Amino acid sequence: MEKIVFWNNKGGTGKTSLVFQTICDYAHSNKSEKILAVDMCPQCNLSEMMLGGLQGKGSDNLLMRQGQTPRATVGGYFQMRLSSPITPPEFTANNFITYPNRDNYNNSIPSNVDLVCGDPLLELQSNALSTLANTNVPGENYWIGVIDWLKDFFDKVHDVYDVVFIDTNPSFSIYTQIAISTADKVILPVMADDSSRRAIQNAISLIYGLKLPSEIYTKYAFAEKLKEVNRRLPKIHLIVKNRITQYMGAASAYATVLEKIGNDIIGLCTDNPHIFTFTDKEANNHIIEVRDFQTAGVVAHARACPFYCLSCGRLDILGRRVQVDKERKEKCAEDIAKITAAL
Repeated sequence: MEKIVFWNNKGGTGKTSLVFQTICDYAHSNKSEKILAVDMCPQCNLSEMMLGGLQGKGSDNLLMRQGQTPRATVGGYFQMRLSSPITPPEFTANNFITYPNRDNYNNSIPSNVDLVCGDPLLELQSNALSTLANTNVPGENYWIGVIDWLKDFFDKVHDVYDVVFIDTNPSFSIYTQIAISTADKVILPVMADDSSRRAIQNAISLIYGLKLPSEIYTKYAFAEKLKEVNRRLPKIHLIVKNRITQYMGAASAYATVLEKIGNDIIGLCTDNPHIFTFTDKEANNHIIEVRDFQTAGVVAHARACPFYCLSCGRLDILGRRVQVDKERKEKCAEDIAKITAAL
């Protein structure tokens, strides 16, 4: 079972839109594989889209799942683990899994995609998780016990799913660390701005403990703590330059930033080959440009529909008619297919 996490500690990079479209496109292109989507963001935007989006009352459907007993979300699973942080209790994984297509929440989602719903409860649980992780008991490592919560869940369904896609929030909170620690590959979405350039460096520092401002932080670093218990780190597999617009052509100021981002990745890959799935010579094949989705994206996500099956022309969005350009929609689908092919 391969586990792929989308993460950037900078917000506004269009991460969840990419995750939604990539999961659907990958599942559609690999119908023989079983896919699990895990929403580790307390904003739950991926879950709302998977469960119908704005048009299909995805928010109401998510609230219904959160109201189940046990709570059918990642927050429900974490709530169960609060009383058993080190050793997982006996539990049924299916209690926390939702079936978007099979249960008619969203028939646009491929039938081979299942979902662990997100939960705003993660924010409330964050303090409890951090307190538990810092518990000092001789002979017990509570930090790795808590960090392994998602791993314990995946161990239960290891033989059921071929690929897990994990959406995260733009932070490095403890529940984000739990998500990243389980992954094999990291997909890092960035924008064409200097803050995204800095975000790449920040992501490298946070996950891999490189270029820390002082050695005093080393023993507290995420990478160092995993190393102490012989755990490997995920490797960066793709950098997605997202929301490229017609104004970011070769003559624009944006083009310079985009080129610098590419050069930064090649430099990091040369200096730290162990944190990438590719070499510096292969880097350009792992840096993917995705155009701004524009109106096609707004409509696709309001209707919670993958680009490959989104209708064109004038479509109804909550009583308003919105025009979806066929050429634009097809270009969006092509860009997502590039990500899928690179996986």
